[in-house]
Amino acid sequence: MNIKYRFCLSLLLACSCLIYSFAGKIGDEKKIAPTRVEVITPFHKSEFRDEQCPQRIQGGNPRTNNGFLLFDGAMDGNRQVDPQIAVGGGYVFHGTNSGLVIYDKEGNYVDGVSQKCFKNGIDPKIFYDVHNKVFGFDLWVYWDSLKVKPVNIAVSETNDPRGAWNIYQVPAPGGKDGGGIGYSRKWIGYSFPGGKEQTFVLKMADAIKGRSTKAYHFPGSLGHPVFTQDAIDDLFFFKIKGDEFIINKVTESEDGSPVCIEVSRTKHKLEYINYPPKSAQKGTEQVTSSGDRNPKNLVLQSNCIWFSQAVNCNGRSAVQWHQIKLSGEFVQTGLIASDKSNYIQTTIAVNSNNDVLVGFQETNENMYISPRMAFRYAADAPGKLRNIISLGEGKGATNGVAWGDYSGSIIDGDNLTDLWTIQSIANEQGKGETVIVKVPFK
Repeated sequence: MNIKYRFCLSLLLACSCLIYSFAGKIGDEKKIAPTRVEVITPFHKSEFRDEQCPQRIQGGNPRTNNGFLLFDGAMDGNRQVDPQIAVGGGYVFHGTNSGLVIYDKEGNYVDGVSQKCFKNGIDPKIFYDVHNKVFGFDLWVYWDSLKVKPVNIAVSETNDPRGAWNIYQVPAPGGKDGGGIGYSRKWIGYSFPGGKEQTFVLKMADAIKGRSTKAYHFPGSLGHPVFTQDAIDDLFFFKIKGDEFIINKVTESEDGSPVCIEVSRTKHKLEYINYPPKSAQKGTEQVTSSGDRNPKNLVLQSNCIWFSQAVNCNGRSAVQWHQIKLSGEFVQTGLIASDKSNYIQTTIAVNSNNDVLVGFQETNENMYISPRMAFRYAADAPGKLRNIISLGEGKGATNGVAWGDYSGSIIDGDNLTDLWTIQSIANEQGKGETVIVKVPFK
């Protein structure tokens, strides 16, 4: 065997080993396929409010607060108002347990209906798809007589929420509560607690066109779906399990069906990660729910996942926020905490420049539940938010532990720079009203 031949053979063997090693690595990825697939035919609405849907008038009254545009959202809630907003197409789209309302971006009321006009349900989560320029939301019906507990996924056909919508009623047997919704350029994802299958995905293009589509159900929970602001097809999911952060993604396989791949599993090593304690409020011994260490909305922006959470910090509820790479590595983290007050019910919004808005509420022994926010520019010191800003002061104590499970914070889908938040505020009877605030960024 001559030297030239041996060299070529050695090179071929080396390349073969490299190829085998690479293929083995890909083959070793933890992949999860759907356990069940069903075809869903949508219910079509030609307009947001028709003759069968009485008008629901709520909120408006634009004004300024600390130099920011502020206006009222829904005012007819009890404790669990579950407020959410999405912004795009020149509109602010707002949902609570009582219904859906549209405002213009100056804070003027445009239109509103009961959630019954969208096949009913509670616990709305709302998004504006910045890629396809459409709105979407879910409503969970746990009281249906057939006990399939459908999740009604509604998607607008355009960026005008006053126009046509398509509603997909996806069975979620075993569901115990409303869940979380997320989107990417290709997928809509929903995860909920309870049952053997706790996550399903739909194809965004089908939902926009109002075509019959397949609902792909996955075993267990993939985590909370993410608002995918980066222009990609894959849809990411995030969950906290013990001392780990787990990031999964749903991607399209060669036959067009989805498959889930575990992206990373990382020890978070955070000092504050336990669930927050219930929080005191003025004038009563009745404590109130502080929220959840599991984030209620997550954003994929600049190839990082951003979220905020309520945690136990030295016996009080505090707000903690993070930016992490898809590898699970922390870029920055910050904490809003006090030894004299409680910060509860938090959400985060991030724009295309990586500026951040964190919305939340404050309550303590000398204060009723009151809306708050803090923000930062991308160039600010890592992990630091600017001063807390009051968005109003609560006027009465809620008489129950439950308190509007969600606040909402979101990007402006038209310019991708301004950020918005909706927060609950306790009125004189201790019931949940809402305020919506715009934070402009240059």
